[in-house]
Amino acid sequence: MKTASLTFNPIEENTYILWDDTLEAVVIDAGNCNERENAALDRFIEEHGLRPVLALNTHGHFDHTLGVCHLKERYGIPFALSEKDAFLLENAQTSGSIFGVRIGAMPSIDIDLDKTPEIRFGTTVLQAIATPGHTPGHMTFYEPQTKSLFTGDTLFRESIGRTDLPGGDYSWIMRSILDKLVPLGDDVQLFPGHGPTSDIGHETLYNPFIVEVLNHEVNYKG
Repeated sequence: MKTASLTFNPIEENTYILWDDTLEAVVIDAGNCNERENAALDRFIEEHGLRPVLALNTHGHFDHTLGVCHLKERYGIPFALSEKDAFLLENAQTSGSIFGVRIGAMPSIDIDLDKTPEIRFGTTVLQAIATPGHTPGHMTFYEPQTKSLFTGDTLFRESIGRTDLPGGDYSWIMRSILDKLVPLGDDVQLFPGHGPTSDIGHETLYNPFIVEVLNHEVNYKG
C-alpha cells in the first residue's frame, strides 16, 4: 500500500490518499475546501492514474469532511462514516462559523462504519477500529502489512485530540489509545489528522498524556 498526504483548509487538516498496485484508491478525511484545493487533489489522483472507490472518514468534524461532496460528485463514490457522528454533519454550519470557516453542503452517509469492520480496495484491507473520545463515532484505520495507522484526531505526535467539543470525552479517548492503539506495537507508524507523522513507540515515551497514565498505573500497581 502507498500513502500520500495533502494538507488542506484553514485548520491545516491532513487528507490521505491510499492506493496499491491495482490503482484503486481510498481518500481518508477529504478536507479540501475550495476550487484550488479540489484541483490539487484531482491533479494528484490524475497524475498517479488512480481510481478512487471510497471517501472514508475517521470522524465527522467539518475540517475533515469539507471535500467529501466534491469526491462523491466527481468520482461517483460512496462516503463511509460512523452513524454516531451524523449529528456533526448536521451541525457543521454552526461549528464552521465558530472557527471562521465557510461551510458548504455536507455529504450524506452511504456506509455506516459501525457495521463495517473492514475496508477493502484493490488487494488492500484496512481494519476499522472504533476509537471514541474525540467524537462518539471516531474510527481509526489500520493496515497491518505496512503497519500504518490512520488516527484522525484521536492521537497526534506528542498530543491527543481535544475532548471539549460536543460528544467528546477524555476518559474515552485515553481508553481508546491505551487499550486499542498502543497494543498494536511500537513500530506502527501514525498518520494523524493534523501535524507530522509519528509511531507508537515514540508516543509511549514522549506523549505526555500517555506517559502520565502509564506512570500512574505503574505506581498504583507498585
